Amino acid sequence: MAEKKSGYLVLVAMIFAVSMTFIDQTIVSISIPEIQKDLSLTSTGVQWVINGYLLSLAALFALGGKLADVFGHRRLVVIGVLIFAISSTLCGFTPDTSIDETWLIFFRIVQGAGAALMFPAALAIVISSFPIADRGKAMAIFFGVTGAFTSIGPLAGGYLSEWTWRAIFWINIPVAILSLIFIYISKPEETRRPQPIDYRGAVLVCIGMALAVLGLQQSSIWGWGNPVTWICIVGGLLVLAGFVLFELKQKYPLIRVEIFRDRSFAVDNVLLFLLSVAFVPLFFFASMYAQLSLGWEASEAGLYLLIFFAGFATASQFGGRILDARGARPTVVLGCLLAAVGFFLWAMKLTDLDGGSNAQWPFIVLTGAGFGFLLGPVATDAVNRAPNTSYGEATGITQTIRNYGASVGMAVLGTILILRNKANIESELSGIVPTAEAHKIADQVSSAGSGGMSGSGGGSGPGYEKVYHAIQDAFAQSTKTVFLCMAAVMALSFVVALIGSPAGKMEEVFADEDEMAGADSATGSGPADQGPAAVTPD
Repeated sequence: MAEKKSGYLVLVAMIFAVSMTFIDQTIVSISIPEIQKDLSLTSTGVQWVINGYLLSLAALFALGGKLADVFGHRRLVVIGVLIFAISSTLCGFTPDTSIDETWLIFFRIVQGAGAALMFPAALAIVISSFPIADRGKAMAIFFGVTGAFTSIGPLAGGYLSEWTWRAIFWINIPVAILSLIFIYISKPEETRRPQPIDYRGAVLVCIGMALAVLGLQQSSIWGWGNPVTWICIVGGLLVLAGFVLFELKQKYPLIRVEIFRDRSFAVDNVLLFLLSVAFVPLFFFASMYAQLSLGWEASEAGLYLLIFFAGFATASQFGGRILDARGARPTVVLGCLLAAVGFFLWAMKLTDLDGGSNAQWPFIVLTGAGFGFLLGPVATDAVNRAPNTSYGEATGITQTIRNYGASVGMAVLGTILILRNKANIESELSGIVPTAEAHKIADQVSSAGSGGMSGSGGGSGPGYEKVYHAIQDAFAQSTKTVFLCMAAVMALSFVVALIGSPAGKMEEVFADEDEMAGADSATGSGPADQGPAAVTPD
């Protein structure tokens, strides 16, 4: 009983540690229009404020997991919390000068690096603190509570940005202090596995991911006919392929890519990639839609996104129980189906601007419930099934896949939004203004995002209201296209889950955890312990 209580105290400490990263997923998205107006960011700059953070997370997660194994999980959590808090503070102090866009994007990337050090170590600590039979319940609490923290983001971001958008970054400071206090009180076990670190592999994976995402995201500006677009995309994919070949030859690789030969582990990671293509970008696009198409204040947009978490938080608790009782397959298949249907029905209501959230909320809740059933169980199942892999390494791999999916989703869906919005604006303005003026307004809005909307048509004079409402309608149609793409991604996830999602409870996969731990100790590998080279100083 004392051991279980200790496990839950550690769980509380880790929830506080990673809560900043979950709050950040939504609090920045909800405040983007205010940031853009104050700093005059370009539409590309806006995407990079979001995607620079996600790309840094994805590129450095595997390294973060490996560093946690080598230097200690607790130590890496503390270092990650400090980096995240300091970079958040500097994001809040972005100067209102010509370097504002570069400054903000740079420290968002540093934020992502801090999260990449912190998150895999924290998740590894949580997983190792509970036996397999209780792990689904513990992870349900972890993702449910952190999901609740994510839901705080829209509310806090909405109200804080009406005071100053800079406060959305400063709010991380007291959270960081609380997390460090809880870590000190709970004293999570500090287990290490000293071994060489594959820094060359880390450089390769960073370059490959960055190039591919750069090409995808800049395609709306450079154009698909521009050779530079394809050089970046193809070059990035070739570097990633080279990274895989390089890792296969290393004695101590950054990512042991051969573990993907385990079918169950591979399917779980495909699902993590696909769900992340829709999950994280959702907050950005829904926030922009609420403020630009519905014309709401940031605080009202926060309440709009809170509807999503009503379904998410509730379903995540049921998802964890189903995982423990019946394994991942039932809850994962159900979650994919609900998310796909929810996105489709939600998209159909987005152009009903008069109905607003009243017409949409049942489908927003349905979408949230789908992700609640899906996210925690598939992540937990993937880590549990990682063969002969430490928890730090396993979480580093799964979260790399997940965050790269989010980064690709932001790049691809953001490009679709920009291209469709330009075409929709020109179509909506047909008959309201001359064709040349329609082209000019469409270019202005596409290059300046929400700032362009606020200034379209000069802001006054005859016909301004018609122009503004036409732009609102055009953005709603563009968002509908993006949400239909998300529905298609989740429908693909449903097919993958239906065909390949692994069946069986974890107790059936590992017939006897004690026996498995003994076998792993003999071979010096496996997630049940940290290997014979483990060092536990406290």
